[in-house]
Amino acid sequence: MAVKGLHHLDMITMVFETGGANLRLSLQALVLACLSFFAFFLFRLYSARIRFVKLRRQGLLTQSLPPYHPILGHLLLAKELLSRLPKDAHPSILASLIKRAFPEVGQVFYLDMWPFNRPLLVVSSPLVAYQFSQERPLRKSPELRRWMRPLADNQDLVSLEGPTWKKWRNVYNPGFSASHLISLVDLIAEQVSVFCDILRERTKVKAIFPLEEATMNLTMDTIGRIVLGTRLDAQKTRHSFVNAFHAEIPWHLYGTEMNPFVRFNPLRPIFQWYYIRRMDSFISRQLEDRYAARRDSAHSAKMRDGEYRTVMDLALDEYLKQHVRSSTSSGLDPEFKRWAISQMKVFILAGHDNTSSTICYTLLCLSRNPSALQRVQAEHNEVFGSSLGETKATITANPHTLNRLPFTLAVIKETLRMFPLSSATREGEPGYYLSHEGRHYPTEGCTIWSPHEAMHHEPLYWPHVDQFLPERWLVPEGDALRPIKGAWRPFEWGPRNCIGQELALLELKLVMVMTLREFDIRPSYDELDRAQGRKGGKT
Repeated sequence: MAVKGLHHLDMITMVFETGGANLRLSLQALVLACLSFFAFFLFRLYSARIRFVKLRRQGLLTQSLPPYHPILGHLLLAKELLSRLPKDAHPSILASLIKRAFPEVGQVFYLDMWPFNRPLLVVSSPLVAYQFSQERPLRKSPELRRWMRPLADNQDLVSLEGPTWKKWRNVYNPGFSASHLISLVDLIAEQVSVFCDILRERTKVKAIFPLEEATMNLTMDTIGRIVLGTRLDAQKTRHSFVNAFHAEIPWHLYGTEMNPFVRFNPLRPIFQWYYIRRMDSFISRQLEDRYAARRDSAHSAKMRDGEYRTVMDLALDEYLKQHVRSSTSSGLDPEFKRWAISQMKVFILAGHDNTSSTICYTLLCLSRNPSALQRVQAEHNEVFGSSLGETKATITANPHTLNRLPFTLAVIKETLRMFPLSSATREGEPGYYLSHEGRHYPTEGCTIWSPHEAMHHEPLYWPHVDQFLPERWLVPEGDALRPIKGAWRPFEWGPRNCIGQELALLELKLVMVMTLREFDIRPSYDELDRAQGRKGGKT
C-alpha cells in the first residue's frame, strides 16, 4: 500500500510539474505575443509620425500647421476641438473647426490621426476636388469600403469601381431619372400626407417631440414605396424590416470612434449578421413578388392593381437587356437578386437619413429666417392656390408644377450648403499628387478627405458665408453672390455623384409645399434642456 501511495504521489507530482511547465510556456507565449504587438505598434507609430516629419521638410507642413504632437500627432487637437461640441456631434465637423481656429492652414492640409485613421489629406477647394473626382477619379477610400462591407459586402454603387460600377450604375439610372420619378409624385405625396396627419395629431397634444423620428419614418416609407414597391408603413406601425434596419445602424462604425470599448466590441459582427440576415430575407421576398408581378403584367406600363413601375422594376428591365439569356429563365436571375439586395439596403441607408435630416434643417433655417419663410409661403400660394386642401390633388394632377418653385429650390440648396450631410473620401495613389497654389501634395498612403461642410463654409467661395441667403441661387451669372461651379457638393460632383439626388429634391419640395403653410414648426432646444435638466451645447 505504501508503494502504491508513493507511486500515486509521484504521478500527482508529475502532473503538477507538467501543468506548471505548460503554464510557464503559455505565459511566455503570451508575453512574447504582447511584446511583438507592442513592437509592431511602435513601428507603425514611428512610420506614421516620421511621414509628417518628411512632409514638413518638403515644405508641405508649414509653421502655421495646427498644433502637432510628435507622438500623438493631431489626436490632442481633435480631442480639444471636438470637446467644445455636444457629445453626439459628428466628427466630420473637425475640418471646419480646424480651419476656423487656424485659418492660415488654407484649403489643403494634412492631418495625422493614426492609429484611428490613415493620414488624411484634407481638401476644401473645389478646384482641387475636381482633380480627384473628375479629372482623374480615384477609388473610394478603404475606410468607406470597410464601413460598407458588413451591410452590402461591397456589392453596391458606393463601393464598386471601374466597369462593374459602371454596369450597375447604368442598370439603376432609369429608375432614378427625373422623368421617371416625376411620374411617381402621387406615391410620394401619399406618404407626405400621412406625415401631415401625424403632425396634426401632434399639434393636439401641444408637447415637444423629436421631429427627426417622424421624418426618418417618412423617408423610409418613401424609399420602400418608390424603390421596392412595398408599403413599409413605418409612420404608422413597427415594421420588422424597419426595426432590423434601425437596430443594425448603431453597430456600424466608420472609423472615427475613439472609444476602444466601442470600436473593438466583439459582439458587433454577431449583431450585424443577425440584423442584416433579417433585412436580406425581407428584401428577397419582396424582389420575388415584384418579379412575379412583372412577369404576370407582361411588361405593361403599369403594374397590376394600379401600382406604377418601381426603381427595381426598371432596373430589372435594364439588366435583362444586357443579359438576354436571363430573360428566358422562369425565376429571378440569381446575380441580379444578390446585387439588388445589397443595393436596396444602401439606397435606404443613404436616402432615409440624409433626406430626413435635411427636412429638419430646412424647417430650422426657415424658423430662424421669417422673411424667407414668408416668401416660400407666398410662392406656394401663387402656384397652388390658397386652399390647402386642394394642394395634394393639384400636385397629383400636374406633378410638373413642382418645377415652378424657384425660391423653394433655392431654400433647399441653401440649407444643403449650410448643413451638408456627407463628405467625399478617396484613396491616394503612388505617384499621384494634388496641385494647389504652386505646391504638389503627395497622396500615396493617404485618404483624401473633402469635407463638404468645410467647403460650403469657405469664405473664398461664399460671400456672407454664415448667413442663410437663398437669394444667392437666384442671382444672374457674374453676380458676386452667385456660387462658383463645383463649390456646392451635397450630392458630390462628377461621375460618382449621388444617384438618388433627384428623389431627395422631389421629396423635399413635396414636404415643404404640404407643410409650410399649415404648420408652425419651431426648434425647442431650450425648453427640452430645461425639462431634462441639461446644460451646454445644443444637440
